[in-house]
Amino acid sequence: MAGERRLAHVTEPVVAVADQLPAWVTLVRAPNPGPMTLDGTNTWVLRPAGSAPAVVVDPGPADEPHLRAVAEHGPIGAILVTHGHPDHVEGLPRFQELTGAEVVTEPAVAGLRITRIETPGHTADSVCYLAETGGGRAILTGDTILGRGTTIVAWPDGELGAYLASLERLRAFEGVPVLPGHGPPLTDCAAAAGFYLAHRRARLEQVRAAVDAGARTPEAIAAAVYPDVDQSLRSVAEWSIRAQLAYLDQERRESQPRREPLDSP
Repeated sequence: MAGERRLAHVTEPVVAVADQLPAWVTLVRAPNPGPMTLDGTNTWVLRPAGSAPAVVVDPGPADEPHLRAVAEHGPIGAILVTHGHPDHVEGLPRFQELTGAEVVTEPAVAGLRITRIETPGHTADSVCYLAETGGGRAILTGDTILGRGTTIVAWPDGELGAYLASLERLRAFEGVPVLPGHGPPLTDCAAAAGFYLAHRRARLEQVRAAVDAGARTPEAIAAAVYPDVDQSLRSVAEWSIRAQLAYLDQERRESQPRREPLDSP
């Protein structure tokens, strides 16, 4: 890969950060900051004007003060979950005890329309939600699009081909604000998805080049492709490498000409 321009590890927001939240949206951030969770897991409370029951998206980790802080925004009419990683749902059973609310897929709440969007890739069960009220729209992306940096494809549960297709799907939401699972809200879902797509494809070409240059293990490829990643995230980078290698292997097998069976004599 000598002479190639290295692709920098992205740590900042990929599009403009939203200056303020819509009036019908409240953020309660869990106290679990870290390399994977950024500032902490975002729990979103949606309550349109004039509507009593709120909808909560991703109750978060099993942290009692956090769960109680979210419950204080009750009454809670429904719970949505973007995916099953513990930092998003570990506190779900306790939150249900506190509020009596149930997990639903597309709740019917007066003044609030929510549409579920299948977006596998980060994990097999990842979904996003388009929330619409008389006061506007927003899309809740879980870990599919983050407020800062880029996300991982959590191989083997996550799958790169599915993730690229999900990002293509999210490019339809031009100008719709993003309420992510971690980091600050963003101004434009389509622009963020477009950046993620371009970045993923560029990384994929780097992996392809590293393999062509002789790298044979995820560790060796990660060292070539992610030289600036902090050591604490090295294993995470190798997850992404494995996801990209699986994608390239599938691409190679699909490109091979199919052999017709020989007729028996």
